[in-house]
Amino acid sequence: MELINAIKISASGMKAQGTRLRVVAENVANADSMGNKPGDDPYRRKTITFQDQLDRTLNADLVSVKKIGRDMSDFDLSYEPYHPLADENGYVKKPNVNSLIELTDMKEAQRGYEANLSVIDSSKAMIQRTIELLR
Repeated sequence: MELINAIKISASGMKAQGTRLRVVAENVANADSMGNKPGDDPYRRKTITFQDQLDRTLNADLVSVKKIGRDMSDFDLSYEPYHPLADENGYVKKPNVNSLIELTDMKEAQRGYEANLSVIDSSKAMIQRTIELLR
């Protein structure tokens, strides 16, 4: 029974890390998305927050996505007076997406996903071995 619980706990981690990977992918895909007209805000980076969630049937904490929010840090400003989206001072707002941060988040989420997958694989192997021993 404990091995089944380990699989369920790891599955919740995989689901959370999968959501994190989707958020990172969206940020990377929109790293160059600008506003529609001068003065409009460009794409604002998304963030993800996790939370512990008690599963009373397992008597264990699972991880889940608490919130997908927005990074409220300032946009980068670039002086490009001839750009069609430049404001009255000649500045263009650029998305607050940093590719290095997104790459780091992606690697961390990927490793977390793989670690949870490894736990599931090990648990399944132990269950199969136990069944073979009982035959």
